[in-house]
Amino acid sequence: MLANFLIGLREGLEAALIVGILISFAITIDRRDIIPKIWWGVLSAVAVAFATGSLIFFVLSESGDVIEPIITGVLSVAAAVLLTWMVLWMAKTARTLKGSLENSMRAGLSKSGLAISLVAFGAVVREGVETAIFIWANVSSTGDGLPAIGMAFVGIAVAVALGWIIQRGLLRINLGTFFQWTSAVLIVVAAGILAYGIHEFQEVGLLPAGAPVYDATAWLGKETIIGTFLYGLISYRANPTLLEVIVWACYLVPTMSIFVVSARTAAKSRRLSTR
Repeated sequence: MLANFLIGLREGLEAALIVGILISFAITIDRRDIIPKIWWGVLSAVAVAFATGSLIFFVLSESGDVIEPIITGVLSVAAAVLLTWMVLWMAKTARTLKGSLENSMRAGLSKSGLAISLVAFGAVVREGVETAIFIWANVSSTGDGLPAIGMAFVGIAVAVALGWIIQRGLLRINLGTFFQWTSAVLIVVAAGILAYGIHEFQEVGLLPAGAPVYDATAWLGKETIIGTFLYGLISYRANPTLLEVIVWACYLVPTMSIFVVSARTAAKSRRLSTR
């Protein structure tokens, strides 16, 4: 559940800041008339995200006991890939995101109102669809169900409130530090989701299973306080197989290394640009 709150907070704040950039740009150039068009694009993106999440849950509920683990495994791997791409993309392009969005808005001003809506839609829909997939993948890997989905919506609500407060200038936080720390945590979450996808493939015999490497269920199972925390935050399993551990480690170590290097490079570029 904690991971879903973090996903909702992180993705929701990104989307809120993007909307804030677009609206602030419209106000800056004295074109308040395009703000409704921006909101049409944003609401359309939210609708697509809800439709994506609903479709995933519907497909899985209608699939059989044999097909469901396969679909779950495929979507879990896809979610881990998307989550990784999102984190690395943000680390690389966060510094130029504002300028890129404003350039897209300028290009849209010379066209129809639909172009403005499409700019807003395109900027937000990626966040929304990613959020729907990430939330589903983490719910599946932890088995927390509706409470975890509720925590994700709480995270989104907090993100919207924070975005509004930040845009109003009522609160100043170091967004770079916030996104760096949450990105690091989400990479660990993605590692757990990926390992869970491997577990699902093992369940249906598509990958070799074997005995668990260790069994810490008595101390770190879902029934324990620490186990509940670890399951909710990083999709931890107390009795993983050797293949799950190998995949988890082979994903986590290089991905975290790449992220740290990217984050340091971006920070160095920001320091040089302010001199």
